[in-house]
Amino acid sequence: MSDTPAVDEIVVAADGSAWRDAGFSVGDGGRARVGSVALELGGAAAGKRIVRCVLTGIESESFDGLPIARSNGAAAADDPPPPHPNGVTQIDHVVAFTPDLDRTVAAGQALGLDLRRIRDEPAPAGSPRQAFFRIGEPLLEVAQAPPGSPLKPDSPARFYGLAFLVEDIDATAASLGDLCGEPRDAVQPGRRIATVRKEAGLGLPVAFMTPRP
Repeated sequence: MSDTPAVDEIVVAADGSAWRDAGFSVGDGGRARVGSVALELGGAAAGKRIVRCVLTGIESESFDGLPIARSNGAAAADDPPPPHPNGVTQIDHVVAFTPDLDRTVAAGQALGLDLRRIRDEPAPAGSPRQAFFRIGEPLLEVAQAPPGSPLKPDSPARFYGLAFLVEDIDATAASLGDLCGEPRDAVQPGRRIATVRKEAGLGLPVAFMTPRP
């Protein structure tokens, strides 16, 4: 492969109107650009949560069951994205779950993804281990499913949610009102996080985070 794989488009099963109500700049065609990544809001009928991640620099579309596709360059844009009223500047990370972290990590490395580290520490949600790949501007966090998860040992990995970067998380949370929880300290030292409530109808778990120190 000629370059390191990077995501340039994410297709989400949600209506653009709900994302617009949550402070994202969404065009009439249901597309929003966040940093270097285009979000295609395909409506609830498109599937569930993250329908597909489109990546540059890959030769295979096999990633332990995660729905990915090779980019044809159609999502690329030279112009800067429009500002988002909620203060979002880029995607911080994409979250996926797997019943077998070593299996999914091996699949990511075979695909050519840049594995940054594996954290062998429990996460607040119960995941005992997590792996982090760089996929262009965002990270991909692959979390080992916690004990009691409905994922069977031979189940494929699954995309779960998105976390976005904001400069002023208090202002972002205030702009969403009852659709967003109160900002709190994140797992990473020096960072804060606020989660969007299910009532916002964004089609998948969404969080806002402050930049890394």
